Amino acid sequence: MPEFSYVALDKDGKSSSGSITARDNADAAIKIRAMGVFPTTISAPGRSGPSSAARTPQTNTAASQSAVKQQSQLLTKKVSKIQVLLFTREMADLLDAGLPIDRSLSVLIDQTDSEALRLMLTSMQGDIRAGQPLSEALLKFPREFPMLYANMVRAGEVSGQLSGVMARLADFLEKESIRRSQIMAALTYPLVLVSVAVLAVTFLLTFVIPKLSDVFKSMGSNLPLPTLILLGTSGFLMKYWWEVIASVVIVVGGGRMYLRTDIGARSFDAIRLKLPLFGALNLKIVSARLMRTMGTLLGGGVPILDAMDIAASSLGNQIATEKILEARGGVRQGETLHQSIAAVGLFPPLVRHMTAVGEETGRLPAMLLRTAETLDFEVDNTMRKMTSLVEPLVVLFMGGFVGFVVLSILLPIFNANDIVK
Repeated sequence: MPEFSYVALDKDGKSSSGSITARDNADAAIKIRAMGVFPTTISAPGRSGPSSAARTPQTNTAASQSAVKQQSQLLTKKVSKIQVLLFTREMADLLDAGLPIDRSLSVLIDQTDSEALRLMLTSMQGDIRAGQPLSEALLKFPREFPMLYANMVRAGEVSGQLSGVMARLADFLEKESIRRSQIMAALTYPLVLVSVAVLAVTFLLTFVIPKLSDVFKSMGSNLPLPTLILLGTSGFLMKYWWEVIASVVIVVGGGRMYLRTDIGARSFDAIRLKLPLFGALNLKIVSARLMRTMGTLLGGGVPILDAMDIAASSLGNQIATEKILEARGGVRQGETLHQSIAAVGLFPPLVRHMTAVGEETGRLPAMLLRTAETLDFEVDNTMRKMTSLVEPLVVLFMGGFVGFVVLSILLPIFNANDIVK
């Protein structure tokens, strides 16, 4: 059997090198991991063993790369966030039970019902058997595993606490999933009410009022102002309905294209933070995401500068991202985290105060996560109050419009009665 040279990391993050006899790269990777270290590179010396044996690892590697490429091409269907969450939780449990990464992936591949997830895990397993660490195997799937995820896993590999880091990641993904669900649930009901109101108004203006227009016109030109407004609006929609639809499509499509540009996205993000009522709510949502991400990364052993860099890219708001990168520059120059956050002047006082307490007590990750929970609680209460106000506002709008329609219809009838008398 050929002799393979390798470089690996131990649980303390120290690099070590050596050689081992194995059948191929995959067998070498398994034997190296059995020694309690994580292989980073595995290579076969050109003159080690017979020529046929020396060619075997290359052939196997080429075949493995071809298989991985083919599997990656089959990943046409996106792996959902829930599936990534379940994978993270199950992976943490398997690693905590003492199973190696390769064996854990085999168990998950056998258990999953998702073909897309199975192919992704198979591709990752092929990379790991070829000697790559899990963090590098994850980088092939940035859509499912962003830099935050990969850096957390890398920190767990270096520190030898991969199972704990995976469990922390699972908690983070669960809270993010709960937050998204709460936001969607809070927005669904108002959107449904507004949609029904718009459809009802459109139906009245385009189907009901036109049938009454001839009756009103036969009454002469002395029609009440509300009736004239109603007939004018209905006639405009009936005559220019195609132009109205085209204008809406152009405005919506142009707006979406503009928001995809850097200038448009930045402008929209700035507006979102300055809107009355909604601006403060958006700022709390962004701040909670920042605190949760930073707390998770720092708790997983990621250096603070790297944690701030990763957190900045995950906020979903360019203005907040620029402020965190500005604060990162202050930390690089020797300032404390809370001083740098206070200097940029964007985030709520709670973020600054709780960060300062965390730094003073030496419990910064835990304090950041607690701040995120507090902000989430405030966001929930605010959204609950705003949602409760939407229903009466929509009902009031619909009632006002229906009253206007009824008044516009009845006023000409009353005037006709007066004329007859």
